[in-house]
Amino acid sequence: MTSEPLPPALPVTDRTRHRRLREQGSLDRAELEAILDAGFVCHLGVVLDGRPVVVPTVYGRDERWLYLHGSVASRSLAGDTPVCVTVTHVDGLVLARSVFEHGVNYRSAMVHGTARKVTDPEEKLAGLRLLTEHATPGQWAYARQPSRKELAATTLLALSLEEASVKTRSGAPDDGDGPDAGLGLWAGVLPLAAAWGEPAADPALPAGIAVPEHIARRAGTRHG
Repeated sequence: MTSEPLPPALPVTDRTRHRRLREQGSLDRAELEAILDAGFVCHLGVVLDGRPVVVPTVYGRDERWLYLHGSVASRSLAGDTPVCVTVTHVDGLVLARSVFEHGVNYRSAMVHGTARKVTDPEEKLAGLRLLTEHATPGQWAYARQPSRKELAATTLLALSLEEASVKTRSGAPDDGDGPDAGLGLWAGVLPLAAAWGEPAADPALPAGIAVPEHIARRAGTRHG
């Protein structure tokens, strides 16, 4: 395992080369990191018994590694096998004058590599902290941290962020200057934005326990 910083440009490999819609592709590692930081659910693709399986899970990252976790009983987290992890944000529907030109404004990232199972206790704890803080900043210090038994029941995978592909689309439909522009039909973008709601207390919570500030301040803020 190495801790050397990754280059600012994403490498072009056979798995990451943009073959279609190349104008929507990017080789900027900062854009990859921004897409990862804007979400907290990814989809892990792996082949099990000769069949593809795609599993949704939460994640966290540092500058070099993407961390995924789950139960030790999960076969998709066996490690030492090629995987593909994807993160996608939908920012709106692109509604054109013709159905053929309809599309989606989006930001997406695909990370390729061989995931390794984290066995070092310090890295495992640090990876779980990154994962927790990525989903809810401030929660690691607020909540009880994992016990030895809980750590033993948890698998943590690490996937290098070295090999990744980024694609995004934004803006209006592409048929504004084509023959369909004369049809007299409305065209444009229907934006999509998700926001955090008001925290809902556990019914079993005793009276007098207030919502912690790091959770309360997220209410009404945009996700993604």
